[in-house]
Order: sequence, then C-alpha cells, then structure tokens
Amino acid sequence: QVQLVESGGGLVQAGGSLRLSCAASGRFFSIHAMGWYRQAPGKQRELVATMTSGGSTNSADSVKGRFTISRDSAKNTVYLQMNSLKPEDTAVYYCYAHLWSSTMPRPMEYWGQGTQVTVSL
Repeated sequence: QVQLVESGGGLVQAGGSLRLSCAASGRFFSIHAMGWYRQAPGKQRELVATMTSGGSTNSADSVKGRFTISRDSAKNTVYLQMNSLKPEDTAVYYCYAHLWSSTMPRPMEYWGQGTQVTVSL
C-alpha cells in the first residue's frame, strides 16, 4: 500500500516562509515524478510544482521565483520551499506522486491527504 505523508503546513504572515515535505512509503518499483498541487476554497486544484525522476521541474507562473521544489531520492521525499508567501497562496497543498506500486500492473497517480497553508496579512 503506497502512502504519501505530508508535513510542514501551518499559519504564516505574508512575506514569511514555510517548507513542506512529502515522503512516499510502501513497496514500489519506481517513482517517475513527485510534486505539489494546491486547492483554495471555491477553486479547482492547480499545479504548484513537480519534479521528474530525471530532475526536470515544472511550476506555476504564480510561484516562480518564490517556491523551490527539491527531492531526496534516497528517502523518496520531495520538498517545497515557499518564500515570500502571499495571502493568495492560502490553500490546501496536496502531495502528488506518479509511481509504479509493486501491487499494481502499471504506474499510477497517488495523492496525499493534504496540508493546510494559511498566509495572513
């Protein structure tokens, strides 16, 4: 059973920083990509940033220059360093992984339970 366990959310003032972590556990053959999406109240879930196993990254224009995605492959963990946070960054942040579980016939997408990030004025 694959699990994505997130940590690091919380309340921060505008201009502050937070670091999110997401660790993938379970039995799997390979991780193809990991990253972060977010969903604000009344809005659709949107991409924040992702990183492939080869190190390629993709991020939303709204976070470029402020958020940095990184990974520790040995720990199957992805991080999101969020700087210069703005009130519009307030959302539930979901960890995402595209990986091949040892119990599944092909690679699939997995999601964490979400962690709340609230940025106050």
